[in-house]
Parts: sequence; C-alpha cells; structure tokens
Amino acid sequence: MIEQLPEWLKIFLFSMIPGVESRFVIPIAAIYTFGWEWWQAFPIAIAGNMFLVPFGLLFFNKVEIYLQRFKLFKKAMDKVFPKIRMRANKKIQRYESLALVFFVAVPLPFTGAGLGTFIAYIFDLRFSHSIIMIFIGVIISSSITTFVFLTGRYLFLF
Repeated sequence: MIEQLPEWLKIFLFSMIPGVESRFVIPIAAIYTFGWEWWQAFPIAIAGNMFLVPFGLLFFNKVEIYLQRFKLFKKAMDKVFPKIRMRANKKIQRYESLALVFFVAVPLPFTGAGLGTFIAYIFDLRFSHSIIMIFIGVIISSSITTFVFLTGRYLFLF
C-alpha cells in the first residue's frame, strides 16, 4: 500500500516518525532513494516533521491525565516528572530557548522534534515559543545531515 503513495507524501509521512524525522528522510529517502534535489525535499520533510508538534504540545496534558488513571503510570509520572522538573528547572529557565533549539538541532538518537515537544511540555514552556524553537532546531538538524550527506556524496562520488 505504501508503495502506491506519491513520493512527496512518503517524504512527508516518514518525516513524522520519531527518530527518523526530516533530518534523515531528506538525505536517505528523498535524495538517495527518490533522486530528488535537496531543495525540493527540504520543505516537504520539514512540514512533515513539524506537523505533529502543535498537537503534541496541546494534547500531552490530556494523555498525561488519561494515563494518571492507571496505577503504574500514575506512580511513575508522580515520581519521575517532579524530579526532572526540579533538577533542570534553573537551567531550563535560564537557557530555555537555546536549550530547546540545541536539543532538537543535534542529529543524534533520542533528540529531535518529538522529544523536544515532550521537553517543552514537561517544563511548561510557552506554546508559540516552543513551536518556533523546535522549528529552528529542525531546520538546523536537517541542514546538518543534508550537508554531511551531500558533502560525502561529492567527495566519494556516489
């Protein structure tokens, strides 16, 4: 079924997958697999990567409330969330914007827009500010991986 989707939709949808996101979809799926130019794939992949961010920021609270109904989740959240908030609260308050951008921008496992959205929720960062900072981080991360891929392709002629 997925094979029948247009390439642009595959790029958009794959960019939503946490851990993969636009930073890997642009070089691997769009450029290497589909033969697209980076500038063609970039806006589609960024849009796909950012698509779920506002929903996450708006609905993590509802998910947390729902999960609180289950004893195991309630116990874990009541124990873990306050510790996370307390340990990082001063740093987050001081470096809120830079910390969120940096966390999303570093193209490593367990970073990216999905976890950046969760961090923005955990620390109760402002909605519009969080979206902007996550967007900047996604642009940086996608630019880094695309640049590295294109440089490697040029140097090694593949």
